[in-house]
Amino acid sequence: MEIDKTTLEDLAIFNKEEEYSVFHQLNFTRTIGGKLILRKIFGQPLANIQSIQDTQDAVKFLMQHTDEWPETITNGTLMVMDKFFDTGSEPIPLARGSSNYLNNLYYRIINSGDYSLIRYSLSHFFTFLQGFDELLKTYYSADTPILIRNIFMRAESLLSRKVLQEMLQMKANERMPVSRVLYFGHHTKYRHKSTFEELMHLYHQLDAYYSMAVAMKQYQLSFPQMMENPYPVIEAKELYHILLEGAVSYNVTLNREANFLFLTGANMAGKSTFIKAIGIAAFLAHIGMGVPAEEMKLTFFDGLLSNIQVQDNIFLGESYFYNEIQRIKKTILKINNGRHWLILIDELFKGTNFQDAKNCSVIVIEGLLKMKNSLFVLSTHLYEIAESLQQHPNIRFKYFETTVRDEIPTYSYQLKDGISNDRLGFIILKREKVLDLLNEIK
Repeated sequence: MEIDKTTLEDLAIFNKEEEYSVFHQLNFTRTIGGKLILRKIFGQPLANIQSIQDTQDAVKFLMQHTDEWPETITNGTLMVMDKFFDTGSEPIPLARGSSNYLNNLYYRIINSGDYSLIRYSLSHFFTFLQGFDELLKTYYSADTPILIRNIFMRAESLLSRKVLQEMLQMKANERMPVSRVLYFGHHTKYRHKSTFEELMHLYHQLDAYYSMAVAMKQYQLSFPQMMENPYPVIEAKELYHILLEGAVSYNVTLNREANFLFLTGANMAGKSTFIKAIGIAAFLAHIGMGVPAEEMKLTFFDGLLSNIQVQDNIFLGESYFYNEIQRIKKTILKINNGRHWLILIDELFKGTNFQDAKNCSVIVIEGLLKMKNSLFVLSTHLYEIAESLQQHPNIRFKYFETTVRDEIPTYSYQLKDGISNDRLGFIILKREKVLDLLNEIK
């Protein structure tokens, strides 16, 4: 699925303040390398249903065994291994037993700092190999899903090498003669550096999938069902926004007969949250993750585009409205290709005056309604334009209800059929005592 940087930011998949991102919320990796691979998974949604299914199978499998994950391999161990390869030292001789006793002793005395680093680092290499071997014994079988099985097949081949088998027999804190320290140090740094780097990369891949499995269990996400269908479909039951604690859930249906959802409601009623909840769920489905919903069925989407947080650019002399136009232009050029897209638009043309916004919105919406191969969710304050759009059979009107009692608005966050004409700006201005402050100005 194609997704651009703007959409990733609009949906808070990634965020400049990382702790407020979906990625941060779902990141349970144990290593820096695992986090980098997980970030790559989040940055590149999968290209077809088979790839999604393969990832789901891998995550489901690991969910059954999260409690058996070995604790021995830590981020610290992998950092020590990395540092060993990157740190310069005197060349490590290939010691060959007692015949080279004096040479070995000479190296230990003259290069005592290097020797201590070699011995200390090797203890972490031993721990890493034993942890990986434990992973193989726990997770690798004929029933292991293909993504995990391919990793283990390669790891098994690498671990079968003679020196690595010898290292597997060593204990992390075992005292070794100088000759053995230099023997293992030489082979590790010079002859098997690429082997260990590949094993570390394989472990980072496992760490990323393990993180997805832990997140699934932590947040009780459900795997969506990916459907084969000539037209795009989203059906979700009890869908909610994953970043909000105690979030209200929604039931959502979008299909060929109703591929355009026209959403109205007052400020703070929940429109933006709803739009983002749909986008985040569709995104997670396309990386093979579970979704924040009781149930979800959807077709594969070729792309996901949003128009939510458009910015102006004073350095280029581009206004907010100009950039809105450019984003809509880019969207139309992208989706006018017969492929399946999910398009999310929050408050179309809010950067211009009321009359311009009305005219531009009607023209754009009527054009988008011709595209039956994509799904659209659009929110707007311009409820006045709804009447002119009701002639189109594939548009559905939904709103978020707001009630006002004693000039205090109450939001139910419930999605209802129809159109809202709520206007709460003046009420909120008055409630926040802005009018009183203005009246006090002399």
